[in-house]
Amino acid sequence: MKARALLSVSDKRGIVELARELVALGWEIVSTGGTAEALRQAGIPVIPIEQVTGFPEMMDGRVKTLHPKVHGGLLARRAHPGDRAALAEHGITPIDLVVVNLYPFRETVAKPGVTFEQAIEQIDIGGPSMLRSAAKNHQDVFVVVDPDDYSRVVAALKGEGLTPGTSPGLRRELAAKVFAHTAAYDAAIHGYLTKDTPGWPERITLALQRRQELRYGENPHQAGALYATAEPGIRDLEQLSGKELSFNNLLDLDAGLLAVAPWSSRGADRAACAIIKHTTPCGIALGRSAREAYERALATDRTSAFGSVIAFNVAVDRAAAEAMRELFVEVVVAPAFADDAIAVFREKKNLRVVRLPAGEAGGWDWKRMRGGFLAQQRSHIEQVMDETGWKVVTRRPPGDVEWRDLRFAWGAVGAVKSNAILLVRDEAAIGIGAGQTSRVDASFLAIHKARQQGHDPKGAVLASDAFFPFADGVEEAARAGVRAIIQPGGSVKDAEVVAAADEADLAMVFTGIRQFRH
Repeated sequence: MKARALLSVSDKRGIVELARELVALGWEIVSTGGTAEALRQAGIPVIPIEQVTGFPEMMDGRVKTLHPKVHGGLLARRAHPGDRAALAEHGITPIDLVVVNLYPFRETVAKPGVTFEQAIEQIDIGGPSMLRSAAKNHQDVFVVVDPDDYSRVVAALKGEGLTPGTSPGLRRELAAKVFAHTAAYDAAIHGYLTKDTPGWPERITLALQRRQELRYGENPHQAGALYATAEPGIRDLEQLSGKELSFNNLLDLDAGLLAVAPWSSRGADRAACAIIKHTTPCGIALGRSAREAYERALATDRTSAFGSVIAFNVAVDRAAAEAMRELFVEVVVAPAFADDAIAVFREKKNLRVVRLPAGEAGGWDWKRMRGGFLAQQRSHIEQVMDETGWKVVTRRPPGDVEWRDLRFAWGAVGAVKSNAILLVRDEAAIGIGAGQTSRVDASFLAIHKARQQGHDPKGAVLASDAFFPFADGVEEAARAGVRAIIQPGGSVKDAEVVAAADEADLAMVFTGIRQFRH
């Protein structure tokens, strides 16, 4: 009896070449629908699935492989006398190799304007059933879900043959891959069906795909790897040059994109640049070009910028690349790069250049803790920057220039680690107090950093990511000459805080929204 393979694929990469190899080895091919037609057109002899089952494909292809002559051929244990007797009694031919990949559900629902009915029709039933049957019986059946594995299976068949039990390591590896694939597939369907359900789902399945192994984790004694979800984001990363990205590079890269996201899609003359160290900005500014934004962000804190990750919300041109020549930079990330900019960057062989969109991230925000995850909605830019809830609470309102800088400061402070204070002049940070355990210390540090880098805080504006619990932070800012403050408000001591601002003739705006970043 000839060995038999069942081929039924949505992704037809390499399927014709695989079938030719199998036929050359003396196999017979069973196939379905579009796969069978593609093989016929390539001149490969095919047994249609309806010839095996005795039933035609029906219900627009919904039912074609759900049949005992398929699953009996997959699940029969070759060394089991009862299974062999059942095969003989019912005229079932064993199936020795299954090659299946599933309807493109995730790709379909990712397209704009897809209806619920269209999505439902892309839920594969027969495919996962065949994969699971074959994977369960992988000691007797090769099962392949990934076209990249075709060559490995052909090599095994040519080398060790088809005798049951041969290539046990490969068989088990491919079976495990099947269950990972079907689990991710089911997770995508579950996510789609529950995405508009109010409240939090009782169960959430995260399907993560390894993108790359890393040299190490946060420290050299820790192993590390990068995994991606099916959402847009890190899966779309394209490294254009430089050495391998590290664990810390990736964390800082993500923080940089978060920092410039408020000004994405605002046009090339609203270029934003953030310079990131240890996942928090040490410089951030707007400019009329990528180069100007970079130079203004660098001026925030030239000392801390050494060994940084630099993020842009606009394409990087040669002028911007030239401006970065003298600074040691770990990574530059932007939505696009001019060819001549990449040529400049490649002069530094270790500098990583990464193309990745800088828009707002979708999905939920996850934070790991021991034995579980915290999940939250992401903080959306339009909500943070919605001025309808803002309120001037001091006697003096901000002037026009102050309003401009307050808006920028409020958009930027959300990317700074809490407790966060940001000093701004002319839509550029001049001092940043990040990650402090008290807000007055964050104010002191922002002022100190500004003066250390040659900036005069006098006349600047200040943003605080959360309310001032006491008046001391405002008094610290007032002594330095700060003229306007934007903060959420909501402290039991708001009256004292506002009184301190009035006494110093500061303008103060409450936004009603907090921007903690732990």
